[in-house]
Amino acid sequence: MTDPRAQRLFGGSPGDIAGSPFRADRDRIVASPFFARLAGVTQVISPGGSGLLVHNRLTHSLKVASVARGIVEQLGDDPVLEKLGGCDADVVEAAALAHDLGHPPFGHLGEHVLDRLARERLGLPDGFEGNAQSYRIVTSTQVRGATIGLDLTAAVRAALLKYPWTRRTYPDPHPMHMHPTPRGAGGDPAVGSGKFGAYVTELADVRQARAPFAGRLADWQQTAEASVMDTADDIAYAIHDLEDFHRVGVLQQGAVAAELVAWLRDADALRGLGDTQLRATGRRPGRSVELLRRTLLGKDGWIYDDDAFAAAVAHVRTELADGLLAAPFDGSIDAEQAVARFSARWTRRLIDAVYVRPDPPVRSGHVLLASAQWHEVQVLKFIHHRFVLERPDLALHQRGQARLLASLVEALHAWLTDPGEEARLPRRLHDLVELAEAETVELSPADYGLERMDVPAIARGRAIVDFVAALTDGQASGLLEALSGRSRQLWTDAFVL
Repeated sequence: MTDPRAQRLFGGSPGDIAGSPFRADRDRIVASPFFARLAGVTQVISPGGSGLLVHNRLTHSLKVASVARGIVEQLGDDPVLEKLGGCDADVVEAAALAHDLGHPPFGHLGEHVLDRLARERLGLPDGFEGNAQSYRIVTSTQVRGATIGLDLTAAVRAALLKYPWTRRTYPDPHPMHMHPTPRGAGGDPAVGSGKFGAYVTELADVRQARAPFAGRLADWQQTAEASVMDTADDIAYAIHDLEDFHRVGVLQQGAVAAELVAWLRDADALRGLGDTQLRATGRRPGRSVELLRRTLLGKDGWIYDDDAFAAAVAHVRTELADGLLAAPFDGSIDAEQAVARFSARWTRRLIDAVYVRPDPPVRSGHVLLASAQWHEVQVLKFIHHRFVLERPDLALHQRGQARLLASLVEALHAWLTDPGEEARLPRRLHDLVELAEAETVELSPADYGLERMDVPAIARGRAIVDFVAALTDGQASGLLEALSGRSRQLWTDAFVL
């Protein structure tokens, strides 16, 4: 029996599998080569550089799916969810599994670099965005039998849209002009929204996927299922990446404890410092936590609370600095059990704190964390940024990866624009150019917010971005080796083409 909700609202296509079409969606995503590719894509720390088993995009996606399903089960049959269009566990799980399909090689660093190259070197008005690329994969570039895309139900496609807008033009007025802006919608108006869920080429599909929610949600609001997936992603990111940093010895108990203890001790004095003075002494213990407090107060005053923030800092100090990090990770059974207990305890604590709000503020979805746990997640994410992402040794590694991606894009562009090489282009790249040309000729400059556009150049740029974004870390490195003339493996280099 097909799920009646799929028949009534979402036009599911269950012909190829018995049972719910949403389960069929989940199976199609898991069977996709784009999903398997995530095992070779960096989450934060490159596995090759760490020497240990750490999270990649695949394991991260699996954990987001597990957390997301747990949230749905915890929420139960909340009547508000039904009014919003429903909250099906299979839909949420499928969206969680697919949410990172479009992330490029080298983690978030790759996303930022590829966006800059797409806009500044390749002339793409939409640039690159990992969430939009994921949506493009499931609707356009992944081939499944006779169809283009994975032929997913509208419910799952809508649940993928964390940011249900394009970079600059949809919806109108665009969320980046709202005050305050929805989370992710801020940015330079000349460039567009910092985060967005779809490129202009997939806008018709976005409208179709969101049509069943008309009258239930504003154009810029997530569906309830997208809100669950987004919350689960935040929880997994806050907890599970810290496991990796502890395992590889990056998180040092002394430094983390000093930062948190100094703020708890000196909070009143730190509040008296001006922003300029605070930033000038930002490396001194306690200063970075105070900067976090001011950022949260400024951006998220709808939920920020002084007492909740202080309690969150104290709780993270007890659980992380004085707890998990108190003993260095040595690979022993005791050490692994300590990590497992920390992860399980925090995951349960955060899932249990998720609730449904019928009238959420602009910067939140309908499904969100209670105030205390929201503050705790912000502090955990702060630890990640302050003591991992700001490390100079990671910066050294990432600067090399950024140069690799820039060189790879440049080499592919030169190959694609060489008139004597058209017959010898990789077939996949050739097909992606044809796909992008067919899409782009259907659009007008106004769709991009432009006065005029160069269709062939945009098509070439989008094809290069699609091609590079579909590589693993190792494939990107190997392809550049071959294109640079350094590889001697003539007949084995073709595996990336």
